[in-house]
Amino acid sequence: MNELEAYAYMNKCKISAAGFIIGITTLLSPSESAAVPATKVFLNGVPTPVFFNDGDSFRVLAGKHKGTRARLKGFNTLETYGPVHGWGKWHYKELYINSKMGTLNARNGIWHCSSKDFKKDGYGRILWHCPGLAHDQVWRGYAHAMTVTDEAADARLIAAQTDAIKNRRGMWARGVPDYILTSLHSFDEAYAKPGKNYNRVVSTRDGHSAKWLHSDVYPECSEVCRTARKVSDEAIAQATKRLSSDNESILTGFDPTRLERLIGDFARLGYWPKIKDNDTVQKLLESTMPLYETEGVFGNAPFENDSCNIYVKFKRRYGNTRAECLR
Repeated sequence: MNELEAYAYMNKCKISAAGFIIGITTLLSPSESAAVPATKVFLNGVPTPVFFNDGDSFRVLAGKHKGTRARLKGFNTLETYGPVHGWGKWHYKELYINSKMGTLNARNGIWHCSSKDFKKDGYGRILWHCPGLAHDQVWRGYAHAMTVTDEAADARLIAAQTDAIKNRRGMWARGVPDYILTSLHSFDEAYAKPGKNYNRVVSTRDGHSAKWLHSDVYPECSEVCRTARKVSDEAIAQATKRLSSDNESILTGFDPTRLERLIGDFARLGYWPKIKDNDTVQKLLESTMPLYETEGVFGNAPFENDSCNIYVKFKRRYGNTRAECLR
């Protein structure tokens, strides 16, 4: 992405020339690591300097938690290591700029974050709750609401996202997929296991995750797309009502909203994640959903590419050995 391309994008989005060009040039520069801009964040009420390496994570620069890394809960910004996200009419490089704008937005504020138990994610990062930052990023279209389960995201963030989508702000300006493919894991990676290797897809309706289990091996820089089809909310609601009525004893006590969400995933994606806490409901869905499909309950819309991602292994995303498609 050169400055002329950035300037054209700036004009299209009506962004300040000085702030955008300087910020993007700095962020895309190979010498980014030479300067570490500090942002004031209150961690459990204590003012602390941190470095935002992207719009949803940071490294603590001083104080009690110095040297620790943080992952912010409830939302997700697009990857900043290269132009890897694509959907709608967006070019990969355009959504790459959106991810960088999310980083700039995070660095430009003063935020309040809290953690009660200092729980860590799978990468060893402390999970912090930063409600003001989360809402601001999502409302501006620099991030989307997200959970890592099949439960919906925070209602306040979904409301902010709905408003951003309605007004076509940020990442929603040139298309709104039903699901965003946020991460890829090739089956030849060291930790991949049969039945557990997955790509994460996140609903743009309510932010829940629907793990895409697979055993595919992805070549470096290959484009991977998640297919989906258009199914109306009404059709899914009717299918949920029917299933609940026919299986009242089995579904007693099971959250009906969650059930509708799972049926929606099957209808739109053609699969649903394993329900770890209820094998009985899992088996019920496995036996009934194919029948509903055969009956045409979900319509006959074709499966088409919904959102895509460029695959690069983690060790090839940064530094002098980064993959060619990221340069």
